[in-house]
Amino acid sequence: MTHSQLHKEAVYLRTQGHSYSEIKSKTQVSKSTLSEWLRYIPLQNSQKKRLYDKGVVARALGSKALKEYRIQKTKGIIKNAINEVNHHKIDLWLIGVILYWAEGHKQKTHNPSQRLMFSNSDPNMIGIYMKWLSESLKIASNDLTFDIYIHETYKKSKNELIKYWSDITKMPSESFDHIYLKKNKVHSYRKNRGKKYYGVLRICVRRSTDLNRKVTGWIQGISKALNAQI
Repeated sequence: MTHSQLHKEAVYLRTQGHSYSEIKSKTQVSKSTLSEWLRYIPLQNSQKKRLYDKGVVARALGSKALKEYRIQKTKGIIKNAINEVNHHKIDLWLIGVILYWAEGHKQKTHNPSQRLMFSNSDPNMIGIYMKWLSESLKIASNDLTFDIYIHETYKKSKNELIKYWSDITKMPSESFDHIYLKKNKVHSYRKNRGKKYYGVLRICVRRSTDLNRKVTGWIQGISKALNAQI
C-alpha cells in the first residue's frame, strides 16, 4: 500500500472501533504515526467500552502470565539453591540453637525458671527441632510434652489434629493430650492458613530449666563470636 492508502485504511479501521494495536497489526504502521493520524477521530461509547473490556482482559492475561513466570522462576531458583547445600557440612547443633533463638521460649528476668519450650506451625521446622532434641541434646521422647493450639474457626477434629502432628513428630498419638481451641476472632489474613493449617504445636521438655539456661548461654556465645568478626 502507498502512504495515502495506509492512512485511509487506518482511519477506516479506527472509525470501526479498532485499537491502535489492532490497526498496527493490520497496516504495519507504527503507533506513533497512528497517534498522529487518528488522535482526532472520535469513538462511539460502545466502541470505547469494547476497547476498555479488551484492555481489561489483556491486562488480566498479562498479569496471569507474569505470575506464572515468577512462579516458575522461583521454583528454578529454589531448586538450584537446594543443590548448592552441602549436606555433609550441616551442623544440626548450630541450626537447632538458631531455631530456638528465633522461636523458642527464652529465659527472662521476671521468669528465670522457663523450661525449654518451642512453638511453631511449620512442619519442617518442627521436624528439624525434634531431630535436634533427640540427636544433639539427647532428650528422651518420654521427657517431651506436646500441646496443640488452633482457632476453632478452622474446624479440625481432635483425631485429625493428633494424627497430623503425630506423623510429623513420629510420636505416638497418646503423647498429644492437650488441644486448646482459641475462641477469639481470627484477625490474620495470611493465605497459608487454609485447609492445610493444623495450628501451632508447642513442644516442652520436662525438668529443663537448667537446659534452657544452657541454651541461652549457647545463643549468647554464638552472638558474641559472630559480632566480634564484624
